[in-house]
Amino acid sequence: MSTRGRDDDAQWRRPAGGVEPPPQRPASPPAPPYPGPPPTVPPPPGWKPPVVVKPPAPRALPPQDLLRLDTEEQAARTLTYGIGMVAGAIMLVLLLILCGRTLF
Repeated sequence: MSTRGRDDDAQWRRPAGGVEPPPQRPASPPAPPYPGPPPTVPPPPGWKPPVVVKPPAPRALPPQDLLRLDTEEQAARTLTYGIGMVAGAIMLVLLLILCGRTLF
């Protein structure tokens, strides 16, 4: 593609003499001197933050039946393993059916 009459790269070329003019930066006004942080005023004597009423202590949790918890966990584990085995068996049968249809 020709760009006759218009040169997009002209601004990026070096000057013909080989010496670049120094970059021209706008003169910025000098920064004002830092006056330091504002003075702090201490609180009046005897000042304290507002006191919030303390909530009552938490009540005790009911005792746990550890034997019952273990029994329920074992039953849940057995059910989970059973569902997993049934799902695995169904997938195996489907896989055998699909492979059997492809081979025979």
